[in-house]
Amino acid sequence: MAALRLDLIKNYLRPHKNVLLIGGLCLVFVNILSVAIPMEVRNIVDELKTGFTLSDVLNKSTWLVLLATVMGGVRLISRQLVFGVGRQVEVSLRQKLFDHMLGQDPAWVQTIGTGEVITRATSDLENIRRLLGFTILSLTNTLLAYTFTLPAMLSIDPLLTFFAISIYPVLLGTVGLFGGRMVKQRKKQQEALSKLSELIQEDLSGISAIKIYGQEKAERRAFDKLNIIYRDAAINLARTASTLFPLLQGLSSISLLLIIAIGSGQLSKGSLTVGGLVALILYVERLVFPTALLGFTLNTFQLGQVSLERVEEILNNEPTIKDKDNTIKISKPISGKLEAKNLSIKYEDSPRKILNEISFKIKPSEIVALVGPVGCGKTTLARALGRMVNIEEGSLFLDDYDVTDLKLEDLRNHIALVPQEGYLFTETLTENIRYGKPNASILKVEESAYEARMSDDIRGFPDGFKTLVGERGITLSGGQRQRTALSRALLVDSKIIVLDDALASVDNKTASAILQTIKKQFNKTVLMISHQLSAAAACDRILVMNDGKIVQEGTHQDLINNEGLYKSMWEREKAKEQIQSDD
Repeated sequence: MAALRLDLIKNYLRPHKNVLLIGGLCLVFVNILSVAIPMEVRNIVDELKTGFTLSDVLNKSTWLVLLATVMGGVRLISRQLVFGVGRQVEVSLRQKLFDHMLGQDPAWVQTIGTGEVITRATSDLENIRRLLGFTILSLTNTLLAYTFTLPAMLSIDPLLTFFAISIYPVLLGTVGLFGGRMVKQRKKQQEALSKLSELIQEDLSGISAIKIYGQEKAERRAFDKLNIIYRDAAINLARTASTLFPLLQGLSSISLLLIIAIGSGQLSKGSLTVGGLVALILYVERLVFPTALLGFTLNTFQLGQVSLERVEEILNNEPTIKDKDNTIKISKPISGKLEAKNLSIKYEDSPRKILNEISFKIKPSEIVALVGPVGCGKTTLARALGRMVNIEEGSLFLDDYDVTDLKLEDLRNHIALVPQEGYLFTETLTENIRYGKPNASILKVEESAYEARMSDDIRGFPDGFKTLVGERGITLSGGQRQRTALSRALLVDSKIIVLDDALASVDNKTASAILQTIKKQFNKTVLMISHQLSAAAACDRILVMNDGKIVQEGTHQDLINNEGLYKSMWEREKAKEQIQSDD
């Protein structure tokens, strides 16, 4: 798995190889200057013993300042280049992740959890950015620092150099001891943050239910429990880090103490000059920071690899519902005919078929109602028409096209599915209505709202079509949300409209009027899934489902004249209406 992650790192960095090459050359130049400056200091200190003038001091000081300034400027350029690569990868990877999520099956998105996805698109991508920016820069700089500095130290005094670096095996062992623990602790912290994000997202979406059932205290307890778990994970990580980094700093500083202690003896023997000792001290100090930082760098590297795995887990998930390699292009106008041939659907977690070999035909511009008990498979059929669930080849046809042979985009452009809870965005009514056709004129928006019987409601709002509907349309009533969603479908001008209980919050008279308008004004094929039998009675034909099968078919009059499920459902509805009118 480690090799795979290294391959991924290479793949992410390959488009930026030129920038990285320039950044690497800058680092090489910086490290050459980092070695050259202490050597210059050694020479200057040793020359002081022979006497000096103020002019000499000023000239040599100016030279050192110039070298340090150039080194600082080039170091700044190298950091901007390498860190910039990390930022570029982060942006492109976030876009790639978002594009990939849009292509996933809705069921998979709901299963993995919104909070988990958000965490991977934020915290994990930040870890990857650090891996491809800071970590690469730090590791490269540390490698170059040792490569250039150790030979320079050995050239001054091999014995002192040996004692100076003798502590580093202990330092690296300490890094290895703490590194694995920090990775596990960081992973626990990320998992805890994901659960917190998920709870916040769910509670904000379901705030009305929380208020209605008075569950604020329960949600506070749930949040408090997850918050404590996150706090403990963060504290454990901080505790480990606060132990490791000072320990590394202390171990690194021992090198400096050894040089000063042993170097004093070398000075007294005359085997080492004062300038040489000063240069060695500068070299050790130069190695202290990257060495002390090595623990954090390796930890960041490991965390980045964990995050790579988590992001790649999403990117490697292939949707089950996708276009074939050889899709068919619709070459002529669609008439609006629908046909099912022994259509069966079974979910993986279900012991039985949700749809069991159902067959039907719907003619162009026909309005057909689909009714039946709760859980009989009506919504699954509606989702199958737009391929929101996986279906077998040769089981569902749009005109004479097998829908599995069509591009998903083409299919969904011709079939508009209006669910019972049509999702509304935190935008104006205008933007929500023309969501499927963003460039539609305001006149078209108003026309579709009028045909969906939403105009009178909109005129009653102070801001009219500019009214903000709030998250998920919270400021609108159930019927207004449904008619806004229907307006959106009418504006798209698909040949077929599937209303999945999308008029449940609209009275029967308005629902019937909307259906007739769709038929006469728009000449569309309509499949209306509904529990409102009074509205279904106004349709051209009715399909009756039960237990995943179509058990009856015909006009309203035909069905109530014969014994069967529809007649019993009709009688129950009329009896219920009678009781309500008596009350």
